[in-house]
Amino acid sequence: MLIDWFTVAAQVVNFLILVWLLKRYLYKPILHAIDKREERIAAELDDAETNQNEALAEREKFFLKNEEFEQQRTQKMQQISVSAKQAEQTLMLEAQKRVQSWGTKYQQNIVKETDNLKESLSRKVKQEVFAISRKTLTELASTTLEQQICEVFTARLYKLDDDKKTTLAQALNTNSEFVPALIQSAFELTESQRLALKNAINTVFSKDITIKFTTDESLISGIELCVNGQKLVWSIDDYLQSIEQEVDMLLKQKTAQPTTSQPVDK
Repeated sequence: MLIDWFTVAAQVVNFLILVWLLKRYLYKPILHAIDKREERIAAELDDAETNQNEALAEREKFFLKNEEFEQQRTQKMQQISVSAKQAEQTLMLEAQKRVQSWGTKYQQNIVKETDNLKESLSRKVKQEVFAISRKTLTELASTTLEQQICEVFTARLYKLDDDKKTTLAQALNTNSEFVPALIQSAFELTESQRLALKNAINTVFSKDITIKFTTDESLISGIELCVNGQKLVWSIDDYLQSIEQEVDMLLKQKTAQPTTSQPVDK
């Protein structure tokens, strides 16, 4: 049998071409695709491992944050409890202070009302005493009570001690000529009474003094000379105040004395 070497060579060439074509267009793409797939699978595995690690880290953070939150919650509850106790103590102290303040104000109001009542009774008693004194002196004297008061005040002017006289004289000397001296009385003075008082003042201080006369019921049966802040006063109220002070002193002494228990007869 004869061998056709041309045919054999052609088949070998065809086979080589086929192998080359298969390798180039079949095996290489397949191997490349397999490599890509393996790389993708490896990358996905890496990503999965990374995600797993991140999840574990997040889980660990969650537990840590949860534990920290529990600690903070416990501390907050303790702080709230302490603050509540402090607020309770503060409110109690404020309430006690308010109660004490109310008690003090209540006592002050009682003392004030007592003083007002005492003052009202004292004023009423004085008014009654003045009324009785005026009526009695008017019936016993040959002149009215107002005339007696004017005469007493005039006599007191003439009997001024040196210090008081000097003080009033200095006040009169420094007083402005546009601001007259002021005589206030609890009653309306007659012209003769005003003239007598003016003459007495001019004589005592050796000076012609301009005088303004007014009435002031608060003096209570009295006369007051005012000049440049200095005063000379005579009124029945002065004597009553002296008597009242002496009575108050006696009452205080009586109250301060300890009470001694008397022996009981068997």
